Amino acid sequence: MTIAITDVVLRDAHQSLFATRLRLDDMLPIAAALDDVGYGSLECWGGATFDACIRFLGEDPWLRLRELKKAMPKTPLQMLLRGQNLLGYRHYADDVVERFVERAVKNGMDVFRVFDAMNDPRNMKAALQAVRSHGAHAQGTTLLHHQPGAHPADLAGFNRTVVRDRR
Repeated sequence: MTIAITDVVLRDAHQSLFATRLRLDDMLPIAAALDDVGYGSLECWGGATFDACIRFLGEDPWLRLRELKKAMPKTPLQMLLRGQNLLGYRHYADDVVERFVERAVKNGMDVFRVFDAMNDPRNMKAALQAVRSHGAHAQGTTLLHHQPGAHPADLAGFNRTVVRDRR
């Protein structure tokens, strides 16, 4: 059995610690070393990174993706995708989801970790289908959290629903 490790240092580390303010110029010096590690994938895009690039850093998120791909050619790049919300804060039409995924793949994205904040597989379906139709790797993701009175059994069957719906 082979276990592949995903590193999230270029997305979640600075999203959690520095409000997603790490610039591309801060990432590129370490890119070759990260590429040599042999990660199964490196998550570098998604969540708040797209918004932060435009709103706070004055950077082009598409250029960031292309430059990271160029700097790490051996490592599959991964993103966190909010299902039907893509990287925004509202739902988008299926054709917008399709086009966004197509452009992300064309610009260098290999792996899409797709989730919905409400764990509603209907909000993941279009994104998962788009990822697969463009030959990238799709990962359906379930969000778990500790909540008083909640039990893991409350989500029983969710994974089967996602797998069934994505066909």
